[in-house]
Amino acid sequence: MDVRSNPKTTTRLFMLAGAAFVWAFLIFWRLVYLQVACHETLLREARRQQSEITEAPALRGALFDRLGRLLAKSLLADSVYVSPRQLPDDGVAADLLSGVLSLDRDQLLARIQTPMRCPGCHRPRESRRGFLWVKRKISPSESERLRSLNLKWVRFAQESERHYPNGALAPHAIGTVDFDGKGNLGLEQTLDRELAGRPGLVEVLQDVQERAIRSRVIRPVEHGTSLTVTLDAGIQFVAERELRAAAEAHHADTGSVVVLRPGTGEVLAMASYPSFDPNLLPEPGEPGHLRFNHAFSVPFELGSVLKIVTVAAALDATELRPDSRIQCGNGRLNLFGRVIHEAHQGYGVLPLTDVLVFSSNIGAIQTGMKLGDRLLLEYVRRMGFGKRAGLPLPAESPGTVRDLKLWSRTSIASVAMGHEISATTLQLARACAVIANGGFLVRPRLVLRRQKPGSKPVAEPAEPPQRVLKPETAIMMRQMMEGVVLRGTGKRARLDGYTSGGKTGTGQVYDPRLGRHTSRYNSSYVGFAPVTNPAVVVAVTLNGVREFGGVVAAPVFRQVATEALLLLDVPKDLPETPGDVEREPVMADDLAIAELSTPPADLPAAPEPVKLAAAPPLFPPPVLPAAPVTPRATGSEPQVPSFAGKSLRSVLEEALARGVPVDVLGSGIARAQMPPGGSPLAPGQRVRVEFR
Repeated sequence: MDVRSNPKTTTRLFMLAGAAFVWAFLIFWRLVYLQVACHETLLREARRQQSEITEAPALRGALFDRLGRLLAKSLLADSVYVSPRQLPDDGVAADLLSGVLSLDRDQLLARIQTPMRCPGCHRPRESRRGFLWVKRKISPSESERLRSLNLKWVRFAQESERHYPNGALAPHAIGTVDFDGKGNLGLEQTLDRELAGRPGLVEVLQDVQERAIRSRVIRPVEHGTSLTVTLDAGIQFVAERELRAAAEAHHADTGSVVVLRPGTGEVLAMASYPSFDPNLLPEPGEPGHLRFNHAFSVPFELGSVLKIVTVAAALDATELRPDSRIQCGNGRLNLFGRVIHEAHQGYGVLPLTDVLVFSSNIGAIQTGMKLGDRLLLEYVRRMGFGKRAGLPLPAESPGTVRDLKLWSRTSIASVAMGHEISATTLQLARACAVIANGGFLVRPRLVLRRQKPGSKPVAEPAEPPQRVLKPETAIMMRQMMEGVVLRGTGKRARLDGYTSGGKTGTGQVYDPRLGRHTSRYNSSYVGFAPVTNPAVVVAVTLNGVREFGGVVAAPVFRQVATEALLLLDVPKDLPETPGDVEREPVMADDLAIAELSTPPADLPAAPEPVKLAAAPPLFPPPVLPAAPVTPRATGSEPQVPSFAGKSLRSVLEEALARGVPVDVLGSGIARAQMPPGGSPLAPGQRVRVEFR
């Protein structure tokens, strides 16, 4: 039968052809839509499903001491994660993982079953997370046991883990890293970007079961730069051992030791008490001051040890010489209507050398009066006080050196004895290095060399020193400071086989709650050895003790300096004469009187000439111009706010609003601060806040 003769058949054919054309057109349109209009979107989705871009961790640069001994290194460690959506059974997974990884089974199960926060997800299974850390940075034995189970739903990622092979050796200087490998203390924090390097990016093609088929490097790994620091692990160990022993024996609150090379400023040791092990995470309730670098971040009133600046300035800027006679008034001086006494023994007329040797307060005041307030302040600043030393460590304190306009009429006396000025142990060591190296102020150094992976080490450039004392002044001061050790307040600092010079110091601790100085002391000693060509400067401070610097700090100097010189192979310049130095009688006159730091508000309006109880001095003290009188605390001074428990941003905002200068340490939540909340804020004082 002819199809064309049947209209119904023809109609059906046309309808069928039309339907086929429409179907073909729709398919074609769909293909065009998917391949052209949605090409980029679908390509991204396909790549998301079939490939994964992961980070290849960069190893953090290692830290070495000056002799190449390892101080810190990074290793790769396995971390375990799962996708809760793909777990065959939540309970079985929790049982297996908790058993191998020593985790709490119920807590792990609760974490697995915690739904993902997703507004568009409604069904429980779809609302579960696609990624969950089970345990990060597991031990090699845990990794081996878990891999042997061959569980397809368990995934491993490699992360960098920091190790400190020497434990609690120089943790305040070396620093620590947080759990994510970011530096949060010491060199680890300040040089974090340099040490961390840059992780690489790798694209991994996966099959339907998320098994890797092939990979492609998008960005190569750049491992961190390794650093060689100036610290000597042997000298650092000795400094920490002796500091801890002295602090525990004399019940010190805190303490610090700094060992410098006077010619270059290289820091051979920087010890702080109390200390901690950087391999261990902070425990809940850990005291915040454990991680404060007391040698670098926490200043204190120096006391009599600052007399080296007073005497050096007088030798450098006036006609005074070591044998110049200074009238010490038999231990009594009338200054602007106030009677000042020596701490213990009174002296008549002393040569300037003996003013330093016997640490005469009145002799230091008379020497300071000969200088005048402007010259005295100039030399204090010349010797590095009142400004940061510039080490690459966080939260350095510049100390406190007030401008002349803030001095009272008795400030020249207080400063000459070492009060009304605060400084760190590092600044004290730096000032002594000026005398030891012939009159140059050097910038302390902590980094010797840098080395990028595959490159040669590059030496760290040193800043040129600045001359601040005449060479002859430095030589005279060395000889005078040797007398302190041989016959003065520093007898217990005498070394076997080496000549040495130094100065003791005992400053009364100021209690802001009581508004006065107390009977507890900041006891210190700073010195150098050998005298003719000093190789080391050692500064020691013990805070909150009840004995003087000659008793508490001088023996620490003796042990640290002796072992440092031996480790550095410095030739001995004296025959060894072993003796019981610890039993040497110690003069108690290195206590600087602190009463002048808080003069009463009812001082006479005009200054009076200095009246001596005995014969008049060889030189008349200058009449000082009237200066603002520092009033007693009235309770109206700015109060230090309490930052505990606040975020870094909140602390900075509140500090800015109140006009309180802060130094921040670490990141996270504020855990400790110094001074504490509620204390009066002295002019120029900064608040150090530690975050963890």
